[in-house]
Amino acid sequence: MGEQVQRVAAYAVILRDGCILLSRLAPRLSRGELWTLPGGGLDHGEDPREAVVREVYEETGLPVTVGETARTFSLHLPDTWRHGRRANAHSLRIVYEGWVPVDAPEPHVVEVGGSTVDAAWHPVAGVLDGSVPTVSLVREALAAHEVFRLQRVAAYGLVRRDDTVLLTRVSARGFHTGLWSLPGGGIDHGERPRDAVTRELLEETGLVCTVGELVTVDDEQVRGTAPSGRDEELHAIGLVFAAQPVGEPGELVTEVGGTTDAVAWVPVADIESGAVPVVPLVGSALRVSGRTAPPTPHTG
Repeated sequence: MGEQVQRVAAYAVILRDGCILLSRLAPRLSRGELWTLPGGGLDHGEDPREAVVREVYEETGLPVTVGETARTFSLHLPDTWRHGRRANAHSLRIVYEGWVPVDAPEPHVVEVGGSTVDAAWHPVAGVLDGSVPTVSLVREALAAHEVFRLQRVAAYGLVRRDDTVLLTRVSARGFHTGLWSLPGGGIDHGERPRDAVTRELLEETGLVCTVGELVTVDDEQVRGTAPSGRDEELHAIGLVFAAQPVGEPGELVTEVGGTTDAVAWVPVADIESGAVPVVPLVGSALRVSGRTAPPTPHTG
């Protein structure tokens, strides 16, 4: 048995749209293709959270945010090789949940001469079925992974004009990218729901509106990439209020850098026909308010 060697390292499980971010080990560490979690050894006196942020950037070129807690995995190899010598090695791996911005560039290795030579997103299914060759830590960490669960209460405005309704299109930063929704968003802590509708209407459409009665309350559960880049399971509760512009509606203004990228007065007929794809909340609000009828059941 060789000399005893103990190593403490920090890694991140970073998931996005069914894929996981991995780093490929250098040939000096693996003769064949072998992928691992981005991360690496702690420097003396270095905080594990700071270490994983540093290592992920060095190995993938991406800025990572890590969660508040971590899991630990232990690997004892009593007879192996380290730095060209036989060793009794013990590796303690600290693994955080991590996420990168949704608009992050493609991963690429920054460090020169390090332990990894490539970085890429790989399908989680490929890791689990073995078609993507990985170290055991990757599958262990995936087995222990728990999606972040978030319950969010939001307020929306149902603004009508003749046979149209005011809608905003979900940007790449939000769930349901490309679908149209009612203008609105999350209620800030301590904020009154009607005040949230007023604020969100101004931010997403440029209109100053008065907010009336509650039209409906709806909810939806969805799994995907949140605006922060985090893999989330979202339970969204939506409060829909009737709203009307103050005076004649002015020119519509599109939000910049938010979760919407377009705003328009959309004919209700186009929503009914499916010509304009909408989130479920829109159909629910219009049916309850009497603006459109539920789809006619297919009788075959």
